[in-house]
This record gives sequence, C-alpha cells and structure tokens, in this order.
Amino acid sequence: MRFVVFLLSLLTASFAIGQTGVPAPSVAARSWLLLDFGSGQLLASAAADERIEPASLTKLMTAYLAFSALKQGTLKLQQTVPISEKAWKASGSRMFVEPNKPVTVDELLHGMIIQSGNDASIALAEAMAGSEDAFAQRMNSEAQRLGLTGTHFMNATGLPNAQHYSTARDLARLAQALIRDFPVNYAIYSQKEYGYNNITQPNRNRLLWLDPTVDGVKTGHTESAGYCLIASSKRGPRRLLSVVLGADSDAARAQESQKLLNYGFQYFDAIRFYTRNQTISEFKVFKGTQNKVKVGFLDDFVLSLPKGIADKFKVQLTSQQPLLAPVPQGQRVGTLKLILDDKVWGEYPVVALETVPVAGIFGRAWDSVLLYFK
Repeated sequence: MRFVVFLLSLLTASFAIGQTGVPAPSVAARSWLLLDFGSGQLLASAAADERIEPASLTKLMTAYLAFSALKQGTLKLQQTVPISEKAWKASGSRMFVEPNKPVTVDELLHGMIIQSGNDASIALAEAMAGSEDAFAQRMNSEAQRLGLTGTHFMNATGLPNAQHYSTARDLARLAQALIRDFPVNYAIYSQKEYGYNNITQPNRNRLLWLDPTVDGVKTGHTESAGYCLIASSKRGPRRLLSVVLGADSDAARAQESQKLLNYGFQYFDAIRFYTRNQTISEFKVFKGTQNKVKVGFLDDFVLSLPKGIADKFKVQLTSQQPLLAPVPQGQRVGTLKLILDDKVWGEYPVVALETVPVAGIFGRAWDSVLLYFK
C-alpha cells in the first residue's frame, strides 16, 4: 500500500497546541491536567497517567450509569428505592437516607451529586444492579467501553480500596463523556445546595460561588487521596475541564483549578480549520462508479491553539492508495497532518464524505488494468 501526499494552504484555522510560549502555571497538586472539552486536547498536565485514589470523583461513573439507565428506561426518576442497611450505615459524606422512608431516584441523584452522599451512591447501585459489588462490575465494563485504561472500580462511592484507582486523564475523559452524553442531567452539577430529611448541605465545589462560568463538576476527598476537584467552565462557545488531584486543602483545590481554567482561556484560542462535511480534497478511487471521492470531516474540525500561532501551521494531507470501491461514507481514507516548524504536531483521520459504490464488470476490469501498470 502506498500513499499520495497533497500540500494544502491553511485558509481557516482550528487546532490546539501544547506550547504557548507562556508556560503552564505551577499547580500545587499530586497530579493535574487541563482539557479542551470540544476537541479532547490536553492543553497542560503533570502526572496525568499516574495511578491515584479517585475518592468521590468515583461518583461520576455511578452517575453516568444512572443517567444511562434513565435514558434506557430501566430506571425512573420518580421510582422509589428501598434503603438497605448497608446504604443507611454508609460511612463518610451522606445525604441521611433512612430505612423504611421512601426516597426516589431523583432525590438520590441530587443527594449523590450535590451532597456527595455515599449512602445515596450505594442505594442507586443496588437499585440498578442488586448489589454494590455487581454494580462495580458494570462500572468496570463501562470504563473499558469509554477507553479508561488506567481505571478500576471496587465500589460506587470512592471509599478507599487498594484495587480502586484511576488517573487524571481517565477522570477527565469520564467527565467529558458525562457532559457530552447527558447534557440535561448534567445541570444538577451546577446546583449550589440541596436539602433532604430536613438537612440542607452545600455543594462542595467552591468555584460555583467564585466563578459564574463554572457549572460543575465534582469534588472528592479522603485522608489518603487529599483534596480533589474536577471543574468545568464554559466561556462563550468554549468549555474547558480542569482536574486537580491531591491538593492540600479545600481552598487549594479550588484555587489551583481556577488557575488552570484561567490559563486555558487566556492563552488558547479555539480555531476552526474546517466545517463539518466541507470538501478539503478529492481522492482517486478505483473500481467505483465514480473515479474520485470527496474527503473531509463529518464534524467541525476545531482545536485549541496558543494565541498568535494559527497562521504558522502547514497542513499535509496523505491519501491511502490504492483506494478501492466500495467506499462507504465515513470510511477513513487518509490522514491530515499539522506541521509546525517542519515538525509533525498532530495527525488526524480524514474520511469519505460520500459513498462510492462498486462499478460494473467493465469498469472494474479497466481499473484492474490501470492498477496492474501502476
């Protein structure tokens, strides 16, 4: 298999980079990262793949599976959930559910997300899977599906366990998936307080009070994990996610998270290189009803770039050849490379924007002759 290379002029911009000329801020935490939500780009990080104890950030996966169950109809918001002795006696943060007192899925979700209730998390796990252990198996299956390769769950709460771990990178991906897949349910994460059983508790995410652009996402803390926070901020059309793990205090995790978010918005721009379904080139096709196929991206191709460098990129488009029909829409047919200072900065798949069916017998025969001589 050989490749044909095309050089394209960069007319419109849309990618993000790791170096800005302005170094990332110093962050007082065990591990941390800053993620561009739209493109999935890592803008800055330290020890992003180091195994850590996720504490109550675990509840993002519990919520993800609960939202999935609501979407599939296997769980209902007004469904009443029985409270087991295990849930009632859960240690750590609680929403204070009681045995024999009706509680709905909706109440449990608010208690788990806003109050970080371990009792609520266990009750939801039992409602969905029968037991917390069985639910942990579902959590691990979902983690595998989402590509969270550095994560393993043993419970629905985040209480310490030697085999319960994750990474900053995986937790960012999990938060990204939750916001992307369940935007309506995600609104709960912006609520500043919630009351249940005559007890009102505040959301532990201090940034909800300090930064009006922050609308989530989750705190976590144990003695061994330290103070953790995943924060999401949307300013204009852009959303950034910060992950700060193992800070020294509640105030520190908020301060360090704010520092990262401000850095990302101040020193990076979201640039659109190509719009969805925009034809960026046409590739030769053999044995098809047509001899060319339009190629590009099925979604807007947007990345975060350090301010002032978008016009310094060159684009190199590589076509997979020979490209044989049938070519379905969406099939990867080549690679777009971003070149900065004569070095490859990033590589991105380009796909067929249309379907090219197989030609008749005579068309295929003629192209077979052409391929033989090529």
